Amino acid sequence: MPASIRTCLTAASIALLALPGAASADGPAIAELQVFPPQVNLTTDRDRQSIVVQANFTNDTTRDVTAEATFALADPSLVRVDESHTYYPVADGSTVLTVAFGDRSVEVPVTVARAGEIPPLSYRLDVMPVFMKAGCNSGGCHGAARGKDGFRLSLFGFDPEGDYHRLLRELPGRRVNLSVPEASTVLEKGAGLVPHSGGQLFGTDSELYGTIREWIAAGAPNDTVEELPTLTDVQLYPSRAVLDGKGSTQQMTVRAVYSDGTDRDVTSLAVFSTNNDNSAVVDGAGLVTAGERGEAFVMARFETFTVGSQFLVLPQGLEFEYPDEPEANYIDTLVADKLRKIRVAPSEVCSDETFLRRVSLDLVGLVPTPDEYRAFLDDPDPDKRSKVIDELLTRKEFSEIWVQKWAELLQVRTVQNRIEYKGMYLYYNWLVEQLSNDVPMDVMTRDLLSASGGTFQSPATNYYQGTNDQLLMAENVAQVFMGMRIQCAQCHNHPFDRWTQDDYYGFVAFFAQIGRKQGEDYRETIIFNSGGGETKHPVDGRNMPPKFLGGEIPDVRGKDRREVLADWLASPDNPFFATSFVNRVWAHFFGIGIVEQVDDFRVSNPASNPELLDELARRFTDSGYDLKSLVRDICNSRTYQRDTVANDSNAHDSVNFARANLRRIKAENLLDVISQVTDTQEKFRGLPLGARAVQIADGRSSNYFLTTFGRATRETVCSCEVKMEPTLSQSLHLLNGSTTNAKIRSSPVLKSLVESDLPPEDLITDLYVRCLSRKPTPEERDQLLPLFGEGSDRQQALEDVFWALLNSREFIFNH
Repeated sequence: MPASIRTCLTAASIALLALPGAASADGPAIAELQVFPPQVNLTTDRDRQSIVVQANFTNDTTRDVTAEATFALADPSLVRVDESHTYYPVADGSTVLTVAFGDRSVEVPVTVARAGEIPPLSYRLDVMPVFMKAGCNSGGCHGAARGKDGFRLSLFGFDPEGDYHRLLRELPGRRVNLSVPEASTVLEKGAGLVPHSGGQLFGTDSELYGTIREWIAAGAPNDTVEELPTLTDVQLYPSRAVLDGKGSTQQMTVRAVYSDGTDRDVTSLAVFSTNNDNSAVVDGAGLVTAGERGEAFVMARFETFTVGSQFLVLPQGLEFEYPDEPEANYIDTLVADKLRKIRVAPSEVCSDETFLRRVSLDLVGLVPTPDEYRAFLDDPDPDKRSKVIDELLTRKEFSEIWVQKWAELLQVRTVQNRIEYKGMYLYYNWLVEQLSNDVPMDVMTRDLLSASGGTFQSPATNYYQGTNDQLLMAENVAQVFMGMRIQCAQCHNHPFDRWTQDDYYGFVAFFAQIGRKQGEDYRETIIFNSGGGETKHPVDGRNMPPKFLGGEIPDVRGKDRREVLADWLASPDNPFFATSFVNRVWAHFFGIGIVEQVDDFRVSNPASNPELLDELARRFTDSGYDLKSLVRDICNSRTYQRDTVANDSNAHDSVNFARANLRRIKAENLLDVISQVTDTQEKFRGLPLGARAVQIADGRSSNYFLTTFGRATRETVCSCEVKMEPTLSQSLHLLNGSTTNAKIRSSPVLKSLVESDLPPEDLITDLYVRCLSRKPTPEERDQLLPLFGEGSDRQQALEDVFWALLNSREFIFNH
């Protein structure tokens, strides 16, 4: 019997012995059996492919059943397999691998080509990955800016040509010894044969050692880059897992795909990491072991690619029944899908009073008036919540909320010697016009990024006056419109994302031909396409062709590069535009994004619910990038309308939207609400008396209250500029500062109540409804009534109640 057949039969026998325990009679049934990768392609004698089998059960858990499954090859003469279920080429041809577990089976196509060919090792494709796997070119070792112990490599291999020079030319014969490969310092230190501050990185019998030794023995050849296939994709399997109990394991497998159509198993060369080792740890071989209950994102890095897989860890055998409740729309369905997986029950839907205050603050930045409050509560229509959402969306205050948000993102402010007050004001009014007229977000973005002309005549051009730095401009565009912080790639390949220096400077090249000249009015600047100017790569000085982030190199000959970029960026061809935008909108209503921070999309910062994010983005795109349609979907969902009161299962969960989060009201909105409930007015520069703080155009205009409560200065595009965290200074200002106390004393509301003949109970109720959109509880009313006792000062009593309400957490927070 041939050895290959004997190996397969042995593996099958072992699996069959284990099969009776695969799924016990009283356990969950198998919903799906998956084999990774879904096909096996073996090219040349050096290739191999490991197989991972995952069973998905009806209770949403998963299990690695590779060791328990049976494997049968239709033609076992084409490949050989070892005990770890790794397949190696033997002869050219195609066959089928049948994998079975329980009552399920999967067929996997197997193709073998050039089985007798042993290609030479490649410096870039085979040797450079060894340095990354061993950690040699990491930031804590020789990849540091100054290197370590007299030897420097580029961080994560962003400069392979420079690394080759330093390996072979800086100390000839020492780091790489072509005559005696084993005497090469790079091998001796890596294997711990001589003192090495990094310790032993691999054994002399390891694949890593063998690869470098073989390459050196062959003369340590460099690559002919033009003939070398490039890495186009890295696939990490499985893409998700729900592990049942501490100690459960799941093996990962990583496959690299190249431009010549080949692929290879790079599991042994990938660098694995986890963003939560309390819930899931991963070893160097890609074996994930479950820890405490929680979520983790397991990542694999190979060359310039970082990919990840979502892991959910549950207590073993946790009994859970998701509540049977209606779903208002797709948002509720997708949130519920995630909550079922993590065994978390949602909170109840909030009361009508809570909903009305919450949605009013979120949509128009004001609390409902007493008349609006009474009309809503008295309305018997079961669809009254949807009706009030539709009504609020038609108010001008809704567009003002989003003008303010865009003004922060676009840094609308005066800038000395660049943006005059007139230009800034016209720029702000352009935003007002766009949003008040419901201009689709893609159209507004396209018009902004491609704007040309004078900063007075074409106000959107003020966007290009915020900075003359091409690098900063490119970084800002990526962060604002795609939610990506690409700054790291300016100096080296991004350590936690896929972006390389080539990607960075290719994107910068779109802004290399922005021309500026003075207009007839010396205060005005003309923005135009200069038609000339290139961006050079800092390592080799070559001119970088404009390239979309994550996309292709477009044809920009004879075109305004900004127009080419704008057409792609605000289109379905760029998936990051829609996902970034809907994530920002979601965060406005929930206080936290599906990706958090909202402008930090990267592989190592995954979405808490990627299916929800993708569906929101898809529907937003299909709607023609209609902001109101997106907002309407969010506000009508039960997910948005849930109570802040936690239950036992969701008390410690704040990222899966099982309950509403408490959110401090934003600085401008809080000042507006204080003015609203006290019926007083504020005066801001450039605005009439009584204007709202949310209408302030200039980011440099502020007052003590707004500064104390964290109004953005718009000096950067970072979402972190808006401060929402409560501070002691804020509390002291509300308690003792001039804003609240002065408004209470001068309030016409208070004067009207003092002069009325209403009984104390009604006076207290009026202030509660006005400030908190609810009536006082009997306990609250009984505690306040003594203030109105015989001989008391009615004015002082009302001032005290008003002051207490305006200083309450319930008033300052949206809940």
